[in-house]
Amino acid sequence: MDLTYLQTFREVALRQSFTRAAEELGYAQSSVTTQIQKVEKEYGVQLFERHGRGLRLTSAGEELFKIAGQILDLYQESKEKLNRQGGGTLLIGTIDSIAAYYLPPLIQQHRRSYADLSIRLYTDREDQILTKLKEGMVDIGLILEGTPTDPTLEWLTIREEPLVLITHPGHPLTAFEQVGLDQLQEMEWIMPEESCNYRMMLEKVLRTNGVMYRIGLELGNPEAIKRCVMAGSGISLLPQIVVEEEVRRGELIVLPFTHPDIRLDLQMVIHPKKWLSHSLKEWIDRLKSN
Repeated sequence: MDLTYLQTFREVALRQSFTRAAEELGYAQSSVTTQIQKVEKEYGVQLFERHGRGLRLTSAGEELFKIAGQILDLYQESKEKLNRQGGGTLLIGTIDSIAAYYLPPLIQQHRRSYADLSIRLYTDREDQILTKLKEGMVDIGLILEGTPTDPTLEWLTIREEPLVLITHPGHPLTAFEQVGLDQLQEMEWIMPEESCNYRMMLEKVLRTNGVMYRIGLELGNPEAIKRCVMAGSGISLLPQIVVEEEVRRGELIVLPFTHPDIRLDLQMVIHPKKWLSHSLKEWIDRLKSN
């Protein structure tokens, strides 16, 4: 069986769509359908089933997905060992803020070293990224976390990523030389979604210390949160990398607030049995030295 078929199968599984897989691979949708049918015929099983408007893997498909990743990794390893090339695909699982504000310059540096390398970012919640790592759906994870949460994976702290309390320049809290929990009583917050780990961290501190607060808006995108804060809607807690440009331009103010229980590290996570290609090894070294 042509290994291209396994690559197509993996792409459909990752994107849960024949159409999106075809767009990514540059194939006609009919070609993707034909290749999947050939894989199903080869193994004598059904690999996908309809789930609402999308697709999901059958139990047989889930097993093949794990094995296909190993086969394609082994194939890439053989190519690199024989040809010393740095092509292939680097799959990075991360969260929105890291994808948008931290990774772009590093990715451009890496592509200058590996012009033939395809880099794909998959953004999701921290827990879903860890699941994707264990299932072989991504090669490496980059998340914001206080301490390692899954001992079956390898963790490396890249650096502390400060969390900052922000507001617009006219907010009453900007008059304080130091903002403590007392000053946060009854404040209106713009919060990220409930599953966000630094929101959970913040709310735990507020509740533990009896600080009453109101949630004016709940948004799932850090860019949207920033714009609402700039428009005068309350205060918010975000990673420092997200707000650096707006703070530099004076559109947002970082309030003088710190708390020992509100901190996160940028963590690199990888499966202990993951084969490290030349490009992945260099990517890891680039993250360590940045």
